[in-house]
Amino acid sequence: MGGILLGLGLGWGGLVVGLGVGAGLLDRRPLLAALTLLGAGLGYGSERLQTGQPDRLAPWVGARVTLTGDWDGQFLTLQDPPARLALSPRPPQPPGRLEVSGRLVRPEGRTLPGGFDQAAWLRAQGGVFLPTPRTVLVGAQVRASRPEGGVRGWFRRGLAAGLSPRNAALMQAVELGDRGDLGRENFAEGYAVRDAFNRAGLAHLMALSGQNVALLTGALIFVLARLGAPTWLRYGLPLALLVPYLTVLVNVSPSITRAVVMGMAVLAGLWAGRGRPDVPGTLALAALVCLLLFPLWLLDVGFQLSFLAVLALTLTPRLAARLPAGWPPALRLALAATVLAELGTLPVVASNFGQLPLVGLPANLLAGGVMAALVPLGFVAGLLGPLAAPVNLLVSPLASLLLWLAEVFGRAPVLGWGQVGVGGLAAYTLAALAGALWLLGRVRGRAALGTVLACALLSWLPGTLRPARELVFLDVGQGDATLLRLPGLTMLVDAGGSVGSDYDVGARRVLPALRALGVRQIDVAVATHADTDHIEGLAAVLRGLPVGELWIGQRKADDPVLDAVLAAARERGVPVREVRRGDEVAAAGVRVTVLWPQGAPWSGEDNANSVALRVTAGRWHAALLGDLPSAVEGRIGAGPLDLLKTAHHGSRFSTDAAFLAQTHPKDALISVGARNTYGHPNPAVLERLAVAGARVWRTDRQGTVRWPLP
Repeated sequence: MGGILLGLGLGWGGLVVGLGVGAGLLDRRPLLAALTLLGAGLGYGSERLQTGQPDRLAPWVGARVTLTGDWDGQFLTLQDPPARLALSPRPPQPPGRLEVSGRLVRPEGRTLPGGFDQAAWLRAQGGVFLPTPRTVLVGAQVRASRPEGGVRGWFRRGLAAGLSPRNAALMQAVELGDRGDLGRENFAEGYAVRDAFNRAGLAHLMALSGQNVALLTGALIFVLARLGAPTWLRYGLPLALLVPYLTVLVNVSPSITRAVVMGMAVLAGLWAGRGRPDVPGTLALAALVCLLLFPLWLLDVGFQLSFLAVLALTLTPRLAARLPAGWPPALRLALAATVLAELGTLPVVASNFGQLPLVGLPANLLAGGVMAALVPLGFVAGLLGPLAAPVNLLVSPLASLLLWLAEVFGRAPVLGWGQVGVGGLAAYTLAALAGALWLLGRVRGRAALGTVLACALLSWLPGTLRPARELVFLDVGQGDATLLRLPGLTMLVDAGGSVGSDYDVGARRVLPALRALGVRQIDVAVATHADTDHIEGLAAVLRGLPVGELWIGQRKADDPVLDAVLAAARERGVPVREVRRGDEVAAAGVRVTVLWPQGAPWSGEDNANSVALRVTAGRWHAALLGDLPSAVEGRIGAGPLDLLKTAHHGSRFSTDAAFLAQTHPKDALISVGARNTYGHPNPAVLERLAVAGARVWRTDRQGTVRWPLP
């Protein structure tokens, strides 16, 4: 681990190496200290080998290309040149051979809190012997496709034989880790199946991982034991079958590769230890193999969750022993394992997903029983291929039951949680250490409980003593989303949208960002005007967070985007207020005033009806102008400004010289997409801002911009 961190340029990796060497010397085991240094060198070397791979597609970055390769549902693998790349949008076609065209670009990093770091994720998908995806084909259009054949094609047909489309999509996710079809399924409008699994704490069931390997190998070991097979065959046969399972049947992915490596280490330990493996040694061996082959997994969320969960599960017998003796042993073990897995992964889940399921314990207990039968039966169905319909008579009700559990538990409330900082991690580590020492009998229960409560209090105090006071301009691509955070008032102005696409910006970008910022409710949501790139995402926000009130300007009739937002407001019981010039709200010494619209008669152009807001904090002033055109900007009376949120993403039809002379902004913020085709921001607008002496901030370059209020 230390060597990999040093290879990545993180100097504190030297501290990790030093701790390892120091532990060996302190224990008077110089050989162990020497092996630690050797491990650091190997880690450094493996990281250098992976990051030093040639970028085969570099000459074509920025160009439109047509490529033919093998599509596994996640990446397109090319033979000449040998490379892997991601496709955006992800094609709906099943895995197989694809001919696809689009423009090659570099992946984006994390540009907003809680956002998806595509570049880092892609780096973690490669290894020493596996090409690292370094490019994305955007605007991907499939020209030709051919479904995969062979063993995988046969297996996939077995998973769908005689099943409904939704159940078939679920089985492909459970058995093959292919969540493409399931990601397009919804229980109801605005209630996606994948979101339900996430909110219920069951998302791990959709990842092909250790649970699948454990259930399948466990079932095989059980059968071999019942047949009286000797120890070498009982554990050796499942060990031998794991390699073809990974390379022939399922697509190689980090989660299943980790699971197979872990499974092989466990089976080897059972074989060598005659059924009694050394758990810490087995865990360390699996981690060592994984990181030598895939060094950048060290920074991958999935890797961290996997090993933290397994490490926590090693305490299962001790926690089960402290539960009431009258409870059935199986129930005590299941309860202990579920609680420990959730507690062990808490900081990673909270920090990366912004929320903690409150019903994870009962949901996992019930779903675990279903999975114990569903995974082996589904595997048998896959092996039977098109002949699997009789087996799927048993699979179908189990799949429907699992979906029903996800739907019911997914409607339960979740606990919002912002990003976990260094202080939060330190508090969690101390609390976890106290809990572990209590289970090991090293400290008393009162001392452990007091430590946990003190750490919880310390992590809660900073946000309470120093509440946020800022404007946050979220990077939502080509669109608008602005968050005002004050003690006593949280206001969201627009929430982005995706024109001509089914990508839900509200659910995939805005909601994760709000959760990462620790926003648990919105007091006022504002839909400035009926443009997709401004308000489409508000529907997801209204469904995903409690909202006190929705402000709109013109209640435009028969507009599908605005109608969807208003429908979501009705569904959640959110009152809708049609605001006019002079309306305002105030909190913590800050006043938000509506500058526009005046009301009827309405313009025939939606942009001219935008809700424009002025934010005043003492002598500091900002204006948020929606998409107002120049002809209207001069009429709203914005007055002198410290910060101007430019109208219409820097369009040449807004922010004219007369308006800038009237407002004299010191800074100007342009919310604009890096890959827009509208020519935003217009060079003439940038020149006018420069002449006016305004510093320019752009979300396509700076990402999310957080502006503290005085």
